Amino acid sequence: MAKKSVIQRERKRQKLEQKYHLIRRSLKKEIRKVTSLSDKWEIHGKLESLPRNSAPTRLHRRCFLTGRARANYRDFGLSGHILREMVHACLLPGATRSSW
Repeated sequence: MAKKSVIQRERKRQKLEQKYHLIRRSLKKEIRKVTSLSDKWEIHGKLESLPRNSAPTRLHRRCFLTGRARANYRDFGLSGHILREMVHACLLPGATRSSW
């Protein structure tokens, strides 16, 4: 189980990313349209003035049961070991255990 503070930090990042999403997208469109270098630097400065945690690259996908950041499956939203336990307990329909 991940620490609660880490999970809360990730939720805060998600809120910030949603809040600044439109601003960030519009600034990036402006950078593509502008041809002069000085204008690009000015727009880039505005983009840098946004909070770091509002960038979408700082988000991590987490297991919604444990909060684990590693080995997450997009289809299920679970980490690998939780997914395996749920498949063994027949809690995920359509998923089968591998046996050979």
